[in-house]
Amino acid sequence: MDLLRMIWRDYRAAFIAVLVGSMASAGLGIGVIAFINSRLIETGTGALSALPQFFGLIALLLAISLASQLGLTTLGHRFVFDLRSRLVKQILDTDIERIERLGSARLLAALSSDIRNVTIAFVRLPELVQGSILTVASVLYLGWLSLPILAITAVWIGATMGFGAWLVRRVYHHIALVREAEDALYRDYENVIHGRKELRLNRARARRLFDETYTDNARRYQRHIIRADTFHLSANNCTNIMMLGAIGLVFFLANGLGWASPAVAATYALTLLFVRTPLIGAIGALPTLIAAQVAFDKLRTLALAEHAHGFDQPAPISTNWQTIELRQVCFAYDGDEAEADTPNGFAIGPIDLTLRRGELVFLIGGNGSGKTTLARLLTGLYAPKSGQILVDGQVIDANRRASLQHLFAAVFTDFHLFEQLLDSDGAPVDDAFIQDWRERLGLTDKLALEGERILDTQLSQGQRKRVALMLALAESRDILLLDEWAADQDPTFRRVFYRELLPAFADRGHTVFAISHDDHYFEHADRLLEMRAGQLTELTGAARDAASRDAVARIAQN
Repeated sequence: MDLLRMIWRDYRAAFIAVLVGSMASAGLGIGVIAFINSRLIETGTGALSALPQFFGLIALLLAISLASQLGLTTLGHRFVFDLRSRLVKQILDTDIERIERLGSARLLAALSSDIRNVTIAFVRLPELVQGSILTVASVLYLGWLSLPILAITAVWIGATMGFGAWLVRRVYHHIALVREAEDALYRDYENVIHGRKELRLNRARARRLFDETYTDNARRYQRHIIRADTFHLSANNCTNIMMLGAIGLVFFLANGLGWASPAVAATYALTLLFVRTPLIGAIGALPTLIAAQVAFDKLRTLALAEHAHGFDQPAPISTNWQTIELRQVCFAYDGDEAEADTPNGFAIGPIDLTLRRGELVFLIGGNGSGKTTLARLLTGLYAPKSGQILVDGQVIDANRRASLQHLFAAVFTDFHLFEQLLDSDGAPVDDAFIQDWRERLGLTDKLALEGERILDTQLSQGQRKRVALMLALAESRDILLLDEWAADQDPTFRRVFYRELLPAFADRGHTVFAISHDDHYFEHADRLLEMRAGQLTELTGAARDAASRDAVARIAQN
């Protein structure tokens, strides 16, 4: 299993130490049974004198068993911590294209369900390890007592374990289907939570979502989890009952056929009773390990970036860069990767664009024209399928995309509002910056802060965008990319943005690339670009004048 292979690869020394402790515990357990056989069963006299030794062995067995189990459990939780951290780091290092293709539902399921299943497996792993070792040690001891009886009971127990293995394979099948149903349920949860307002207004849609989509997925989950539990319980009970049958078989062979003395039969029965509980525990742990294997299989299908320790600081592009150029750049979405407003397989390009330092550039275009795709190419979030991105004539290849990204701070339409105001190096910004921009953005009485930490506040979408802009400004990057930032602002603050804030950005040394449809303010832009059906053109002269008079009419033109 992947779980055991990873433990062996990354935690070999600790795992060997735990195995040694488990073997010592198993050996001592068999020693206690041998002591009972030789001092308390076969020897009728002197049993009282053997009690101190017997209780001493019991105390030692308790200490060693507990130490080995705690060691394995501690190792397990350490492994789970490392696995969770590894997964989060891989998500952080994976290209945005891949993350968007996967979707948040699959990633959340991986971080919650899959990690939880691995955790549960590790909690049950001590039962499997100790049960297996105790079983092997018990078999060796039983063979020493009577090989003929061992041969018959081995066939009996082997048949039991074979039937149990078939049941466990059925468990694996249904747990894999349970995990598929979980992905679908997470998508339903997202619809319920993020679409709560629309669903409250449209009860017919809410009913259909609940009665059809959610209920179907929930019933599918229920059906397969019940079947998985049924096969699991069948395996458990079969093993339990057949072990009792093995004890009866031993007494028949010993007393009925005369294959061994009553003392040997009693010791056999005692050993089988001793190993029965850990063996059942080991079988009971198998479904959790199967679930962990399913989780590893799901994590593998995510195809995230290879794990890398730490966050490499990108090699900085010259602080005095002058041009960023897109030369014959093309990009195409692969099927389900397309934007919400664009059809599957949507493509843009070839794009030729030169962005000069200090410029204020506006980009217009209809929904699905490729504006956001162009913005993500420009910022290095997307890699071109063909063509080149250059900074001052130097090609930005895959190894230098992080350096290009380091030039940008952005507020996208689907922005996320973080809790801390941090500069480009991840350090808290100074109070003077906070007070200055909180006042300029009209947030003095709206935004509650505790140091650099933003406290929970009830803000409108327009105010949330102002906070997002403040976070972007705090990073002091060379280029500000604003994706329809003013769309949620009231008319008064929209005027403030175009007439006061944009000049303030220029004073701070920012180059601004803004997606906008506010034709009344196009006059403030140094250049006006247009995306149409994946193609980029620059509007000049009469075309720019026409767009500045009525951008909506311009976009609507065929």
